[in-house]
Parts: sequence; C-alpha cells; structure tokens
Amino acid sequence: MRIIAGKYRGHQLVAFKADHIRPTTDRVKETLFNKLQFQMEDAKVADLFCGTGNLGIEALSRDAVFCTFVEKNPKSLVITRQNLEKLRVPVDAYKIINMDVLAFLKSYRDEPFDIIFADPPFTEKMAHAVMEAASLSQAFAEHTVLAIESERKERMEDRYGSLVRYSKKEFGDKILSLFCHENALEKEDVDD
Repeated sequence: MRIIAGKYRGHQLVAFKADHIRPTTDRVKETLFNKLQFQMEDAKVADLFCGTGNLGIEALSRDAVFCTFVEKNPKSLVITRQNLEKLRVPVDAYKIINMDVLAFLKSYRDEPFDIIFADPPFTEKMAHAVMEAASLSQAFAEHTVLAIESERKERMEDRYGSLVRYSKKEFGDKILSLFCHENALEKEDVDD
C-alpha cells in the first residue's frame, strides 16, 4: 500500500499481518480521490473503520487540514499510529479515537466533517447501519460528502433521510458510493 498523490506521494505504508483488514485498493482509492479532488483542500475529514489509516493519510497528503481516525480494533490502531509516525504526519493534523463507529456517530457533538470515509468490515455487512447512523449524526452537515465502500450483495439504499447517493461505482465485489445532503444536490451540479 502506498500514498498515491500529494506531499506523501509514493511513500509505502507499513507492512502488516491482520486478517480483519482489507485495505482499499489503489484503483478504488484513485477513483475516490479523483472525484473529491476539489473538496480536499483545507477539509476536515473522518476516516471511519480506519484500518491502516490509508484513506485519512491520503486525504492529509492532498491538503486536508485535519483527520479524525476512528477504529475499535487494537491491532488497527497500532498500524494507523505506525503509518502516521512513519510519514511524520504532524500530531496537530490528526486525532485517533478508539471507539465503535456506530457509537461515535451517535455521540458526535463537534463541528461536522467536510468529508467522511467509511470502509466497514465486509464480513459484518454494516454499510446500511453506518448510513442510517450517519443520516442522524451531527458529524454530517449540508456540505458534507460521505464515501462508503460496501460489498455488492449487502443492503444499501439510495437515500437515508436527507442523504442521497449521487455516485456509485462497482469494482468487482466492492461498491464505492458517494452520498451528500439532498440540498447540496440542488445547489451544485454533482456529476456521476
């Protein structure tokens, strides 16, 4: 795994052995960041189910100003920390939260994020539950974009409350979906 673009471009992330992690492939990551390239500068992002920290670090590399990494698995937290230290990411550019993602979304009371990445474990088929929690969370605002990866056969709606799916790309058994607030669709020409 490597960082594709930005100030940490080309840097390899730490090697690891962990059966519970299935990192986002470079192909999916490149598609995702191409879609979000104009929203990345100075963005406040969240990397939910951060695993290795891959997506959040890519965002920081591309000029996001701050990333909150959320993960409950102790092995993943160690790997995320190692990657941040290896790349010498400034400690004031991130926060790591050891917490269940659904609990985090339900209890969140800070400023909303600009971009939220969610890559829930495929084995648990949690994408639908994550979207339900996000639609009710203060982490999400009218300007927020949420990118979520899901398994092709798991439940995923096109709408969760005021959150609307505006982009869907398939990569084998993986689906990458982008959601935004319905009012954001009216204000901007959001393309697929």
